[in-house]
Amino acid sequence: MSDDPVFDAAVAIVLAHEGGFQNDAADPGNWTGGAVGAGACLGTKFGIAAATHPGVDIAALSEDDARAIYRREWWDRLGLARLPPPLGTKLFDAAVNLGAKPAVACFQRALNEVGGTLAEDGVLGPATIAAAGAAPADATLAALRQALAAHYRQIVARHPDRARFLAGWLARAYA
Repeated sequence: MSDDPVFDAAVAIVLAHEGGFQNDAADPGNWTGGAVGAGACLGTKFGIAAATHPGVDIAALSEDDARAIYRREWWDRLGLARLPPPLGTKLFDAAVNLGAKPAVACFQRALNEVGGTLAEDGVLGPATIAAAGAAPADATLAALRQALAAHYRQIVARHPDRARFLAGWLARAYA
C-alpha cells in the first residue's frame, strides 16, 4: 500500500482484472518479441507482460514490484491523479491492459461524445485534462466504457484469433 488511497483503490481494480501469472503461448503479450513465436514466452503477471517488459522475471514478479511499475509507467507518467478519481481509475485500468496511447485515445473519444472537441491523439495533455474536468464524470465514464468496448471489438475484427479474449475484455470495459 502507498500513502495515496486513490492510487491504492485503482491498483486493487487492476489487480482484480489482471489476476496472477499466466503463460498462454497463443497470447502475443506473453512473448518478449510481442508476437506469438517472437522471442521467449515468459508470460504475464498482474498485467505486466513480457512483450513490454522483456527484462522482468515475470513469473517471480511480486505485487509490490507490479505496484511500482504501475506507479512509474502509468499513474505518474500519465498524471492520472489530475483526473476525477472514477475517470483516472478507469483510464489507468485501460492503460495497463491496452497501453497508454490507445487507452487515452479512447478517453478522448469518450470526452468528444459528451461534448468535447479533442484530437484523439492518445496524449493526456492539458486540453484533455481540462475537458475531463469540465465534462460530467458519469456521462464521461459511460462513454469511456463504450469507447473501450468498441476498441476491443476492433482488435478482434483485425485479429480473429483473439476472439476468445473478447468476453473478458468486454466485462472489463463495462466494469
